[in-house]
Formats: sequence, structure tokens, C-alpha cells
Amino acid sequence: MRYNICVMPGDGIGPEIVAEAVKVLKTVGGRYGLEFAFTEALIGGAAIDATGGPLPEATVAACKAADAVLLGAVGGPQWDTLDPAIRPEKGLLGIRKALGLFANLRPARLFPELAAACCLRPDIVGKGLDVMVVRELTGGAYFGEPRGIEERGGEQVGFNTMIYAEHEVRRIARVGFETARKRRNKLCSVDKANVLDVSRLWRAVVLEVAKDYPDVELSHMYVDNAAMQLVRDPSQFDVIVTENLFGDILSDEAAVITGSIGMLPSASMGEANPGLYEPIHGSAPDIAGQDKANPLATILSVAMMLKHSFNETKAADAIEAACARVLAEGYRTGDIMEPGKTLVGCKKMGDLVVGRLD
Repeated sequence: MRYNICVMPGDGIGPEIVAEAVKVLKTVGGRYGLEFAFTEALIGGAAIDATGGPLPEATVAACKAADAVLLGAVGGPQWDTLDPAIRPEKGLLGIRKALGLFANLRPARLFPELAAACCLRPDIVGKGLDVMVVRELTGGAYFGEPRGIEERGGEQVGFNTMIYAEHEVRRIARVGFETARKRRNKLCSVDKANVLDVSRLWRAVVLEVAKDYPDVELSHMYVDNAAMQLVRDPSQFDVIVTENLFGDILSDEAAVITGSIGMLPSASMGEANPGLYEPIHGSAPDIAGQDKANPLATILSVAMMLKHSFNETKAADAIEAACARVLAEGYRTGDIMEPGKTLVGCKKMGDLVVGRLD
């Protein structure tokens, strides 16, 4: 099988971590009879410096022509003073919109080898932490209209609109149910139906979609309770599906309790467009170019790519197993370093994963 991948290294540590993920992808491809063709494109600050904008048309075209997209990271202090309309982050929002990527899948899994890095009590950690947050990505308060800042009654007033159409809720709910079917058949829909009209519609549509998935156990939880339960007992969750703003907050919370955001991948999916895969951490400009970055989240992102875009489950499992093996052998980058372990750099960590692939 031959797959075309658009690679967008981006800014900061992006080029370093993407290089290691591509190296792993090429190696696993050779082991499992897969061939990859790579096209590189500009996004974020790198695109601004080269073209004047964070998302050139050539990048959009390259992504649309690909079978999947791999992104490193965007942003950095050198672009912080630009007009918000053309800052690097606009490139990320723009490519999500251009590709119709409405579902963000963020797994928060604690590797047993990193249990000591988890900020939760040992008895809570002992129950396990393996949660998938399915976040709606193109609606809600982040994109709703009207929005803005205006003067009312002699003072400035800021406003945003949280809005969802029935079809938007239905399609993300289906992603949630389908994802649960591939895991432990439990889905928790998170909303604020006791206060928000938009959440009452959300819950009603989710209940309707649930009729098509009698094998999946569905529960509902208010977002404030969900935030508490994630730190109180994350083992109760399998898959969480929620709207954009709530998902942004809950997925970051789920990430931090695993001990390091340098370990967590993500996937953004559409209906028929190529998926976009990226680590959830930022561009870390303070360590860029110093071979200190942790490439494991990006490497695990290409494992998600193999699984969700290409249905190459064996190759994906091999990458995940190789990452676990390297951690079990005691190798660590700086962000996950523990006493008695062996500190390695970004490139060495990539080499170690390649060496453990079966």
C-alpha cells in the first residue's frame, strides 16, 4: 500500500519532532509492506516569514491532495506582536476549517512506566488512566456569530455566541459512539444542560443517536462535575464526547494528569477529508534546536494516523509497543526525566524507538 502524507513541521521544536516521527513511519512501513510519499508544506510562523501569511494556498492544496497530514507545532514569541488575524495560530484554525475537520480525538493514557510522573494519588493511579476525549472542533463559542467587542451604554462589552445545529451534534456524537465501540463500549456525553439551551439540544440529539448504538453504555455528566471526576477517578471514563469549549478544557486537564503533555498525540478528523495528526504540546521555542524535545507524542500521532486514516492496526500497535519498550528500559527526555533513568535527546529517542520496532 502507498500513502501520500503532507508534512507540516511548523515552528519551534516542530521540525525536530516531525523528523523523528517520519523516521519511525518509514521504518515501520518497511516492516509491514507500506510505502509513504511525503510532501512538505509551510504553516504558522514559518509560512508568515516565507509568504506573509500563516496558511498559504499551496499548503491547503497539498493537504487536500494527501491521504493524511502530519503537523509539528506552530507559534513563537517572534510573532506575538503581529495582528491577531495573521498570527501563526490562525494557520492551524484555517487548515482545520479548510479540511472540514470537525472531530478532535485526544487520548490521555498513562504509561505504567511513567506512573511516578502522574500528579494524582498512587491509589487513583493504580486504577488506571486511559481516556479518549472526542471534542467537537468547528462549532460552539469559538466560531459562533455574532461575536466581538463593542460599546454599549458608555462601556466596552465583549460577546461570543455558543451555537450548534442539530447536524453538528449528530455527527460528533456518532464519532463518539464509533470510538467507544473500538475501545470499552462506554461513552460519557458532557454538557451543561441544567443551564444552557444549546446543551439541552446537545443532550437530546445524543440520546437520539444512541438508539443506533445499543451496545454502547451511554451516560451524561455536567461539565463542572466531569472536571472534578477526571481528577477524582479517571478510571471511570472510557470515551468522553463534548462540545468545543468544554472539550478544549477537559482534554487539557486529562493531558496534564498523565504527567507530561510531551507524551500525548491527537487526531483531527472530518467526513471524507484527510485527517490531521499532531502532538498536543506547543512549539516550545525555549528548547528549539537544542535536541531536547520529546518526540514521543509526535511518534504516537503517526501511530494514530496508521490506525484511524489507513486502518493499518498492526503497524500502529508496533509503534505504540516500541514506545512502551523504550520507556520500560529507562530512557527519558528532559520533560519526563526521573532519578535513576537515562537522559536522552530528541534524535536519540527517535533512534531508540526505531530500534525497538518489531
